[in-house]
Amino acid sequence: MNITTYGKNIDVTPSLKDYAREKMEKLEKYFQGEPLEVHITMEVEKERHIVEVTAYVKGLILRGEEETTDMYASLDGVIEKVERQIHKYKTKIHNKMIERKQEYKEEYMEEREEMVRKRREPKEEEFEPKIVKTKRFAIKPMDVQEAVMQMDLIGHDFFVFSNADTNEVNVVYKRKDGNYGLIEPTF
Repeated sequence: MNITTYGKNIDVTPSLKDYAREKMEKLEKYFQGEPLEVHITMEVEKERHIVEVTAYVKGLILRGEEETTDMYASLDGVIEKVERQIHKYKTKIHNKMIERKQEYKEEYMEEREEMVRKRREPKEEEFEPKIVKTKRFAIKPMDVQEAVMQMDLIGHDFFVFSNADTNEVNVVYKRKDGNYGLIEPTF
């Protein structure tokens, strides 16, 4: 595990670094054998002690922030937030794996039935896809980050929007690796 600690308006003492390392090492049990990189930022503003943690593992970014009147309490709180995110992530991955297995099984059965049916039936015409639904919606100008946020809020894999910077219609989409893509037209 690679842990980097930064301080803003605070001198990060060795004991504070050790405490942060001890807390962050809890994350290793969730990603056994995977390289884990953690950035910890500790900041003091008046009476507020703010800890921000960003962890990078397997193409995933986990982030948490906690603010209390004590730096150690902020570290405890932020690790709880990150662990909740990990539990949420692990559940989603597990559910996706079950879904995919079911989809593969259904696809296999459909393909098998189709092959048997084709053997029994005379040749049919080639399948020609047809549009079965049309949606219309107003496009408002927004920047790319807002479009990604809108896409996540509605739970879709893509989002069509008018790019406020270029005045062009663009598409943002979610990639299989968890990142996002942007499609810009060229004429």
